[in-house]
Amino acid sequence: MAEAQARAIALCNSKDLSNGGRAVPFDVIFAGQTCRAFAIRYRDAVHAYLNRCTHVAMEMDYQPDRFFDDTGNWLLCATHGAAYVPDTGACAGGPCRGGLVKIALSEQGGVVYWHTDYRLQPLEF
Repeated sequence: MAEAQARAIALCNSKDLSNGGRAVPFDVIFAGQTCRAFAIRYRDAVHAYLNRCTHVAMEMDYQPDRFFDDTGNWLLCATHGAAYVPDTGACAGGPCRGGLVKIALSEQGGVVYWHTDYRLQPLEF
């Protein structure tokens, strides 16, 4: 079976993401499973991850589309308190087992795009 061709998929307008602010959620197929993902802006750059804590595979947001702590410097799992570095997804503390699954993003012309890969595909309706 041929590998799926990598492609860029428009996600949101650049202005929809502010430093340390609300995330933009989106659905993906990751390794054959439907998963939620989220995009954020941190230190003026955009980043995206699967919404799945590495401690226990559950969604992390404490309120819809809210992942940053009060300082805007850490991504937190609301359930067990695991903390992650916003620009790498690396575990920074708490009960995490490795880093978050990062999703490639790019930003051009006022639009943020996410990029597919061999194990990450769009959810087709």
